[in-house]
Order: sequence, then C-alpha cells, then structure tokens
Amino acid sequence: MSDIGSPLVSSSLPTKWGEFNISAHINDDDEHNPHLALVHKDFNAHVPTYVRIHSECLTGDLFGSLRCDCGEQLDNAMQIIDDHHGILIYLRQEGRGIGLVNKLKAYNLQDQGLSTIEANTHLGFLPDARKYDIAIRILEHLGIKEVVLITNNPDKINAFKQSQVQVIDRMPIIIPEHKENSNYLKVKKEKMGHLL
Repeated sequence: MSDIGSPLVSSSLPTKWGEFNISAHINDDDEHNPHLALVHKDFNAHVPTYVRIHSECLTGDLFGSLRCDCGEQLDNAMQIIDDHHGILIYLRQEGRGIGLVNKLKAYNLQDQGLSTIEANTHLGFLPDARKYDIAIRILEHLGIKEVVLITNNPDKINAFKQSQVQVIDRMPIIIPEHKENSNYLKVKKEKMGHLL
C-alpha cells in the first residue's frame, strides 16, 4: 500500500509555462489513473504557496471545449503558478467525479435542455461528486502550511478546514462568458455557489 500523498514517481517537466517537477500519486493501490502534482522548480514551502487544485476535464483541458471554462481556467492558473512558483494538483475525477463516459451522456442530456446539475442527477449521480482529500495530503507531504488557493469554488476552500494547511487567501479565475458556456457558468454561480 502506498503512503497517501507521497509520490509513486517524479520527473522533471519543462512546459510552455515554465519548468516543473511532475509526480504521480494514488489514494490506494487499485487506482489506475494517478493524480498529478506539478511543482514549480523554484517552489519554496516556507512562504505561502499559490495552488490550483484542478479536476481533469479532457474535453476542456485537451480539446478546448467551449461548453465549459475548464481549459481556460487551467491555462490561466498555470501562468499564475509559474509567476508565483506555485503548484498544480491535477485530480483525475473527470466530469465532476462521474467519469468520461457518463460526462458525455450528460452532454447529450444538456443538449436536450437539462442543466449540468440536472444531467448528473438524472444519471444517478450527485451534482458534484469530487473529493479533495488527496490534494491536501499531497500538499501536506510537500510540507506546505499556507496556500493562496486559485479557485472560484467554495467547496475547495471548505475542504481545507480540517487540514494542517491553511488557506490564507483566494485568487479567482474569471473566464469571459460566451454563448456556448453561458448556461454552464450560470449554474455554477446560481446553483453551486461558485464565486463568479
């Protein structure tokens, strides 16, 4: 059994934003898709660390989907993380925790008029099934005590309340609204309490 928070493997990763160390982490030995931590090469655990906890969104992060703001948030967060020598925690919980296949089914339901929340619940899932405990364990393993959390999601802030890591500030990422993501952003703000 792997120690939760400690890396299975680490490697250097030069990116278009800057130079990072990438490491893979799992909750248990049965997991096949490890979570990832990208730690800036000049990271310093003794000062407040800029952190983005980002849940995987293959369609947005990789293919530039306009249905959501995920890819744009990731791109903006990585620039902030490079500027402030911070950390990205990339959690493998696609589609707010329902997986890629169910996310695509939810897309079809959204095309029929359901909101993102309604589509998830119609498929038998919670509106948002994501968890953030592994991200906090990774930060604790890195010796981080204080973070500036790059987020609009109050659930991520609340996840730190019982941890040894203190959120001392929040940095929002506001993505402009357009016709393809307007309903998505409206649900985030009005139904999920995101700080938009």
